[in-house]
Amino acid sequence: MIILALALDVVLTLVFAISGRSSHAEALDLVGIWGTWWPFLVALAVGWIVTLAWRRPLSVVRTGIPLWIITVAGGMLLRAASGQGTALPFIIVATIVLGLALVGWRLIALLVRTVRARSARESKE
Repeated sequence: MIILALALDVVLTLVFAISGRSSHAEALDLVGIWGTWWPFLVALAVGWIVTLAWRRPLSVVRTGIPLWIITVAGGMLLRAASGQGTALPFIIVATIVLGLALVGWRLIALLVRTVRARSARESKE
């Protein structure tokens, strides 16, 4: 489950980078995508380490929310340090989209687990 959670987080940050470039009609070549993605990928890695995400990779509160905040804040700091844009509208969009991605899939997983547990309890009764 740990590898799947990490892979999903990585892929979702990549999708964020690609969709952002696409919505601004920027080149979707490897160099351009990497330039947009790497700050968020590095921040995501830091977030995984800081939150000890491998201990509870599906947790919304213990992992998802802190991971989201660290990924957005760290990604923006790295973008600024590397001379990339950090305009307020971009920060707002990144915060919303990465929140929906990094916390959203964990909320869906929680809902699925809750429904399955309830269904299993009901079938035993």
